[in-house]
Amino acid sequence: MPTETQKRCAWSNNDKLYIKYHDKEWGVPVHNDRKLFEFLILEGFQAGLSWFTILKKRENFRKAFDNFDFNKIAKYDKKKINVLLKDAGIIRNRLKIEAAVTNAKAFIETRKEFGTFDKYIWSFTDGKPIQNKFESLKKIPAKTKLSDKISDDLKKRGFKFVGSTIVYAHMQATGMVNDHAVDCFRHKEVQEL
Repeated sequence: MPTETQKRCAWSNNDKLYIKYHDKEWGVPVHNDRKLFEFLILEGFQAGLSWFTILKKRENFRKAFDNFDFNKIAKYDKKKINVLLKDAGIIRNRLKIEAAVTNAKAFIETRKEFGTFDKYIWSFTDGKPIQNKFESLKKIPAKTKLSDKISDDLKKRGFKFVGSTIVYAHMQATGMVNDHAVDCFRHKEVQEL
């Protein structure tokens, strides 16, 4: 935890949930397939909304979506989708819920090809996080040429709600890029992971 003189990224306002996410999770390299899938689904649900909205509902998403077990989600039928559409604890958007099921199936197929989704997704950065050195929130891009490339590849594999901006947010969340501002206490900590 930072001392009073240490700074955080400007986006991690004073809300305890946001601060905890920033200090413990955001930008930390993720290599667990279920966790990678969780972030992929949550980033898709975020489309058009704030990440804070998703964070507040994250535990509800975990309950509603069988703790992001992609094998179970791939088998969701219309009945289960209708149950999810009535769950006020999550984002009740039919296209996003159906995309989660589609993405679970595509995720499983990608794992069959590469052994793990981790091997697939991290191959785009040669298995190492990209260490950015942005001085302010204004300098951090919403997407990059690399997120464009990953987005295109995911779409070819049948994934939905994986536009370049969503993919870049996924890369930030899962530590494929270190986008903590250089004056944030977490920048160096994450860089050393």
